[in-house]
Amino acid sequence: MDEVIQVTQWLSSITPRKKAKLFFFTTHADAPSPMVGSNDVDTHEETQLPLATTVALHNFKNIDEFLKKKVNTFSCYNVIENEITKTDYEYLRFYSACKYLDVVPPFLDLEKISAIQNKFEMTDEERDYRLLLDPADLVLEKVCDSLKPAGVSQMWTALRKDRNLIRGVKTIDIIGFFVDPNPTGIKECLFFFIVRFLQKADKINRVNTNRLERLIAQCDESSSCEEGKTIDFIIDSLRFYPTELYPFGFCLIMCVIEGRDGAMQEIEKTMEISRHLGMITHTEKNPTKEAIELVKKELMKPKYQFYSSFTCWFMSHSDSNSMVLADGETIEREWSLTSFPDISTFQLKPKVFFMVSCRGANKFSIKGDEFEGQSATCDYYDIGSALIRNRMLDITDSVRDISYVQPMMDPLVAYSTILDHLSGRANTHGSIYVDRACVLMSENISRGRSLTEILEHLSQDLHEILQETMDEDRIVYMQACHYDSFFRRTLKLPYTRHPKEDVHSAPQ
Repeated sequence: MDEVIQVTQWLSSITPRKKAKLFFFTTHADAPSPMVGSNDVDTHEETQLPLATTVALHNFKNIDEFLKKKVNTFSCYNVIENEITKTDYEYLRFYSACKYLDVVPPFLDLEKISAIQNKFEMTDEERDYRLLLDPADLVLEKVCDSLKPAGVSQMWTALRKDRNLIRGVKTIDIIGFFVDPNPTGIKECLFFFIVRFLQKADKINRVNTNRLERLIAQCDESSSCEEGKTIDFIIDSLRFYPTELYPFGFCLIMCVIEGRDGAMQEIEKTMEISRHLGMITHTEKNPTKEAIELVKKELMKPKYQFYSSFTCWFMSHSDSNSMVLADGETIEREWSLTSFPDISTFQLKPKVFFMVSCRGANKFSIKGDEFEGQSATCDYYDIGSALIRNRMLDITDSVRDISYVQPMMDPLVAYSTILDHLSGRANTHGSIYVDRACVLMSENISRGRSLTEILEHLSQDLHEILQETMDEDRIVYMQACHYDSFFRRTLKLPYTRHPKEDVHSAPQ
């Protein structure tokens, strides 16, 4: 059959709503850069003009033309070995979106997808199409599905009132002030236009969505929300790190086995819980400094930008400042905590570090030893809410900028013990902290718990356990853990474990 006829038949089989979503997922806002074949040409018209004209004319002609162009480009594309190009990314994104929406073109060349995955050095686990979907876009899709056409129309009206934001934007004028979003697919096109416009204007990204939340907050709940949804529910859904679908993220397990009884049990437990959470896992047994540098270099490869989060378990002996590696060398704990978060492939994504090691030799003995503490007093003032509001700064959009990110933003560092103190372990099972952390995470899958809630529960649980030193003194003591967070959002465990699909090379 002629390819033109095939493409026409394929497009006619897709509903308007799915066309809008396919366009949205395909015009990914955070395209990787730099890369072969990329340039500085503004893609404003490619990503926004088809949406604007579709809303204005109630006609999907331009979106159809965009999708036809994509298909034709992929049909003529020759996969170049060893070079990752812009088209490679677009091909993978397009395929994953089609697979997600169940609209895969029957004529799409799956062998090319496999060849592109080879260029990315993807493992069998990483060839699951869900890895290639942007979870931030999936969250926005759910927000759109939770809103009625009237709600999106109210968002548009609120956006049009921001003269400073829309001044000089031609696509805004194409749509006009008053919009009828009721025809099938038009609501989606208008919502996705608003989202992509705010992203291109550097007003929102995968972490910063305040500007979008403010538009939603101006909607009338009774007329804007689908049944069972509320404005608060919709806004709350934007305040979590996007980690939709499989995998939940990438997990690196580094464990020094030499001289650490029960270390293999630690590895087994952390691997089991990571896989149970739907993470793709890599283990480094007896890591050296050279091995750690190689891991960091590996994590900079392009394929890791598809992951939605990063978790690292580091288990070793250590003192208050340094961690002891398998070859006897030491690394500064601070070095490891500042070098990993700066990896560009995980920028704007949650990064969790479990540091399982002693941080000194002190023990909180329950046989009379006491901490020396300081007492403090605090004056309390009865300040009414109105007075508080009057004293607050008026922070305007003109002094907000989300285009720059401090490298240390978005990590959370969980320590198995407090500074200068021991971290307890069992001869056969390894770290008590690792054991309890894995148990609590396993128990809380599907309960909607956040990671910090679980860590707070872990702190309570661990502090109730009586431990005994392994030396001749046999001192009974208690252990306290804690965490430092630079999170800007809440990280929730998945509601269900998303297992890897049966995909070997090219998806079917």
